[in-house]
Amino acid sequence: MHSRIAGTGSYLPDKIVTNADLEKMVETTDEWITTRTGIKQRRILPKDSPLKSSDFGAFASKAAMAKAA
Repeated sequence: MHSRIAGTGSYLPDKIVTNADLEKMVETTDEWITTRTGIKQRRILPKDSPLKSSDFGAFASKAAMAKAA
């Protein structure tokens, strides 16, 4: 018996929040965040978005199945 990965998929929200954006909101710096976490930007959903985390899984699954076909 064997298995293989036939396709992969992912889905990310459109809105990007950078460390520079965070600098404007809280007392921090890009350098502080980057050296401690390696994170430069993150993707977030707007508060009024109708999407849920399960929607992201569904979108990613559909992308994976399309690549596998």
